[in-house]
Amino acid sequence: MSEDIGVFELTPQKEIYSRINKLQEKMGEEEVELTLLIQNVDLFYFSGTIQKGFLFIPLGEKPVFFVQKNYERATMESPLRCIKTQGIKTLPNLLREFGLKGKRVGMELDVVPVSLFYKIKDLFREWEIMDISEQIKEVRSVKSEFEITQIKKSGKIIDKVFSEAKYYLKEGMSELELDAILNSIGRTNGHQGFLRMRGFNQEMPNIYVLSGDDACMTSFCDAPISGYGATPAIAQGSSARRIERDRPIIIDYGGGYNGYITDETRVFVIGRLKRQLERAYRTALNIVEDMESFAKEGVLAVQIYERAKEIAAKEGLAPYFMGYGEEKVSFVGHGLGLEINEWPIIGRGFNRPLQAGMVFAFEPKFIFPGEGAVGIEMDYIVSKGGVERVTQFPGEIISL
Repeated sequence: MSEDIGVFELTPQKEIYSRINKLQEKMGEEEVELTLLIQNVDLFYFSGTIQKGFLFIPLGEKPVFFVQKNYERATMESPLRCIKTQGIKTLPNLLREFGLKGKRVGMELDVVPVSLFYKIKDLFREWEIMDISEQIKEVRSVKSEFEITQIKKSGKIIDKVFSEAKYYLKEGMSELELDAILNSIGRTNGHQGFLRMRGFNQEMPNIYVLSGDDACMTSFCDAPISGYGATPAIAQGSSARRIERDRPIIIDYGGGYNGYITDETRVFVIGRLKRQLERAYRTALNIVEDMESFAKEGVLAVQIYERAKEIAAKEGLAPYFMGYGEEKVSFVGHGLGLEINEWPIIGRGFNRPLQAGMVFAFEPKFIFPGEGAVGIEMDYIVSKGGVERVTQFPGEIISL
């Protein structure tokens, strides 16, 4: 692992308890007496370990993590009280033993499998189970100094990958060949090897290399570009298509360090793009510049989206903005953290204001059927007075 990336860090105890206290405040507002967390990412966020188990957070008291597997590792990684358990059927006795009480119980109902939900409901028939998902997303949307540090380290991996890409990109090579090379560069510089999304059946690779009109192919994932992928079993990402001269090459790369995700896109070309594509790319840069001058704490995320749409429309590019035809997406940016689709959503209907400490990817893109896609994606940290870029790699088209 590169020295400038450093070694992985455990989440500090102070950090963990700060997160728990914020969730407990939300629980108090919703009159939730006890919260049960079981999803991997939420477990990691609130305990510091991703080991399998049941994390109970009572209102106003310290949490207890009942661990199924691996107990020893959980005690090494988490500052919380960890208790070994054999499984879900032991929970009623354990809750009585450790004095964990409450009838209004919060759960992550946006991600908990129905079969598991019914098992829990059958074990605790006295519970009034409530959805605590929105409160969790709200707490997680504002990053601490510790989290910002992890995100910036993730961003360094992106800088490294984009800086190296021009040395390996050759006419006639396949998308998958370049994909493999860039993945190798990322991994040797500390990439964790996974990206995570919240939501049923939502998944994606950490890199898309899409050349020419491959970038016009959409798929099931809620994204403006998807590509064909190597097989219909995946149905997104790089394919065996050969890279051609004078055609746009989209490289959409997600960094990942110590759980924290970054997500950026650049356009490469061997030769020169058609005038229409170059004009669209300049418009994407103008949209980015407008966002940078406008976004700050207190601005509604939907306002940024509407301004981006207006700029695209003034340039006569509205039909191609963030998709084409029925395949358009209704956002131009998304929050980043432990998952790639956190709050804020810079899109239609997200009327919440930006808060200092939020981190988001901003990705104005244009898709031209039969020609390809152009656009850019950059990551930003929100502050009271504006936004700060996460990475350093320039935003211009990389021409070879």
